[in-house]
Amino acid sequence: MIRQPIVVVMGHVDHGKTSLLDRIRKTSVAKREKGGITQHIGASEVPVEVITKACSAMMSLMQTKLEIPGLLFIDTPGHAAFTNLRERGGSISDMAVVVLDVTKGFEPQTLETIEILKDYKTPFVIAMNKIDLIEGWVSHPDSTFLESFNAQPPEVQQELEKRLYNFVGRLSELGFQSERFDRVSDFTKQIAIIPISAKTGEGVNELLMFIAGLSQRFLKDRLHLKVKGAGRGSILEVKDETGLGKTVDAIFYDGVVKRGDTIVFGTVNGAKTTKVRALLRPKPLDEMRDPREKFLNVEEVHAAAGVKIAAPGLEDAIAGSPVFVAGKTDEKKLKNEIDKEIREVLIEKGPDGVILKADTLGSLEAIVKLLKGEKVPVSKAGIGAVVKKDVVDASGIRSQNRYYGVILSFNVDVLENAEEEARRAGVTILKEGIIYALLDNYKKWVEGEKEQERTQMFSSLTLPAKLKVMAGCCFRASHPAIFGVDVQAGRIKPEYELINDKGVSIGRVKSIQSEKESIAEAKEGMQVAISMDEPTFGRQVNEGDVLYSNVPRTHAKMLISKYKEFLNPKEIELLGKIRGILGDMYVTSSHD
Repeated sequence: MIRQPIVVVMGHVDHGKTSLLDRIRKTSVAKREKGGITQHIGASEVPVEVITKACSAMMSLMQTKLEIPGLLFIDTPGHAAFTNLRERGGSISDMAVVVLDVTKGFEPQTLETIEILKDYKTPFVIAMNKIDLIEGWVSHPDSTFLESFNAQPPEVQQELEKRLYNFVGRLSELGFQSERFDRVSDFTKQIAIIPISAKTGEGVNELLMFIAGLSQRFLKDRLHLKVKGAGRGSILEVKDETGLGKTVDAIFYDGVVKRGDTIVFGTVNGAKTTKVRALLRPKPLDEMRDPREKFLNVEEVHAAAGVKIAAPGLEDAIAGSPVFVAGKTDEKKLKNEIDKEIREVLIEKGPDGVILKADTLGSLEAIVKLLKGEKVPVSKAGIGAVVKKDVVDASGIRSQNRYYGVILSFNVDVLENAEEEARRAGVTILKEGIIYALLDNYKKWVEGEKEQERTQMFSSLTLPAKLKVMAGCCFRASHPAIFGVDVQAGRIKPEYELINDKGVSIGRVKSIQSEKESIAEAKEGMQVAISMDEPTFGRQVNEGDVLYSNVPRTHAKMLISKYKEFLNPKEIELLGKIRGILGDMYVTSSHD
């Protein structure tokens, strides 16, 4: 038997994911959501009869007969459901629809979505939404895209083609070949771009037809299922339901789950078992997270399906965890399988890396992968609230590496005692609900830390500098000597000791002036006047002399071993020259 494909709808916030499904289902879920933005994961079944009725003309033309029983759509806040639809580091999703706003193009969450799809090797199509917003577009509600496109004025057609090929170019940069759906020559190599309007319905039937047709044609082997076998699924969300207590929304992709079955699921403390008290299923074309009608209370559910499970002990269940139906003989085996899978995602190792806490197994796994792609190590990755021990661990890490001593918190609470400890220990907790924003915030935080470290380093260490004494710029010969210098490399500050090219000390910089104003430092390219108590101009220092800052040996070692990234190539070369000039004199340097 062939099950219905699991199709996840993904894309950037407000590009029209829920509106597209509303058009297919003839519902209005998007309007009922807070701020019009999807907050929870949803699942909707679209029976094959609905697809056949909507696409009958195209099916006749293409001489296609659908064998799949329908499509199971998963609606997502960003990519959250996709990262929860997981099995052993892969995804149980058969196909994805990436919804793109034709007026906005590829935004950060779109790029993140495509990276995750690429990582999981999940086939996808692009729904190029909001074509009705193209200037001059004349809408033909519920028509096919091709019918509507052919009826548009030539300049409108050209504008759509221009935008579509901008998408083609961007996808090419991301490593994908693509084309408008009716021009695709090889669906195994090219991504189909289907222009649609979720608002008017234009192109939506073609999108439905292509998702159904492509999944049937290319995923047939994957869609075969064990009708009588034990159910295997993935937990989407853990929720409180009035009158039921803690429930889980789950997707079953294989086998059968029945009321009274023993199910095995994952928790932070290991796999647990419970007995199914109730199975609640949304009606076809209804939405699991926000049904218009009451759930159907059913005795059993066959894959592929979205179902709400009520059972005792689900409060510890992890979203993204597998959920398996267990017979008497394989309960221990399934527990071991789930424990192993969770251990592979949870990380607990040495102090070399950031600390990450997330709400679900899938989110945790996705963030760890993305951090790895950015070459950011993770020392600890866990599920649940940020606790005091996390802060203590981060503080210890910070003492070893300030760039890793931070907690990344994704969609989880921070306990009050953890907040207090963080303030006391000076540990930063970055909180976010969107993965790309969390990574961006971490990068900005690192830049801030580097700037702070750079400032501290520049204030506490003597940096390399090269000065040339300017001709005709002696303003006072001695006590103090005041003369003009051209800063040819590096920077100087008051209290820097200057040496000549023989390594002989000239004295210390007392003050620096630029345009008769005292300044704290002079950088490469500046011409300034400096005052020094020790030398007499015309004796120890003369016009045309080249002077250098006396960088103590300990400072030089620290600059090269710890702060080299803060120096430019010219400063690194200059530091080597100064070390060469001083040579053995480092031993007797007054700064060492």
